[in-house]
Amino acid sequence: MFKKQKGFTLIELLVVIAIIGILATIVLVSLNSARVKARDARRQSDIQQISLAMEMYYDANTSTYFQSATMPTAIGTYMTIVPKDPGSGSPSYGWYDNTGATNTQKYCVYATLEAPAVTTYVVANPGGTKQSPGHGTDLASCAAL
Repeated sequence: MFKKQKGFTLIELLVVIAIIGILATIVLVSLNSARVKARDARRQSDIQQISLAMEMYYDANTSTYFQSATMPTAIGTYMTIVPKDPGSGSPSYGWYDNTGATNTQKYCVYATLEAPAVTTYVVANPGGTKQSPGHGTDLASCAAL
């Protein structure tokens, strides 16, 4: 009589492919937010490590901070390689010029975070490390945060 064919119909295959596509999209979207949070956590950790290296340099070098006009690539022997921003570089690490005789007691390093809706920075200076919704436009105001 009639031979029954084994297999799936075209409609069944299209439905399964559509479901897999929707699930893959959901997973990728949720992974992206996790990646943003991970990069921000790395930025916060890097800024704290830079701050710690600056404090160790200060203790060992007659109470003066490491001086640099731009973001240093190393901080003495305490941080031989200053970390780079883990993202694309658009949000990035910043450094205020602390060269000159009057700035030996100051430093300010910051990172721009990706996750918050309002631009937020992680700022480290001689007063500690904290998050700030904005930062100063020069070393003195940043160091005062």
